[in-house]
Amino acid sequence: MSPWGVGGPLLQLVPSQGSPESPYPRCSRVLRLLARSADVGVAYALAVAAGRAGLVVALLYVLLADGIFHGQSAGKRIFGVRAVFLPLRAGARFRDSTLRNAPLALVVLLRMMPEPLGLRAFLGGLVVIGGVETWKSLRDPLGRRFGDVWAQTQVVDGKVVSGAVAESQAASVAVGHGRSMSRLRDGRVARLHRRQPACASR
Repeated sequence: MSPWGVGGPLLQLVPSQGSPESPYPRCSRVLRLLARSADVGVAYALAVAAGRAGLVVALLYVLLADGIFHGQSAGKRIFGVRAVFLPLRAGARFRDSTLRNAPLALVVLLRMMPEPLGLRAFLGGLVVIGGVETWKSLRDPLGRRFGDVWAQTQVVDGKVVSGAVAESQAASVAVGHGRSMSRLRDGRVARLHRRQPACASR
């Protein structure tokens, strides 16, 4: 039974090492790179359009982007990938988006420093923070960077998430008169059982 009651979200406990298990495969690096590039373009366009408040608007977009479409920023929505909050196996919320994108937002924050220090700090932060996050993503089996570890999120292919939801909704399938098949979400274990007819009082 779900810890939130019947029909509630499935809450997965975090193991002792602090990282919840993930049922999702690693997302394509190309799709992630394209989605991130699109989001950088959106942030830059907002910075230019907003004038003197441009950097603040760009900072807010970087922080909150993954919560706009329930785990998808504009770039992720275009390229069909999604940030998933692993304990609930649901799309990332604004809180999760803020945590996972905090290292990237720090780069934008450094750009707000007075000139000429601002540009130098921005370029230095881009190299150091971007390099560390990229290194972590390449080394991690699931492609998670430090921001994902803090937020307990993972970027996955949107089609994989849709398939997992469809499979969980088909947990019980009728196979014949008086019989039904119950199976686990991963489909590896199944069992047959007979339905007991209700006793009628005469």
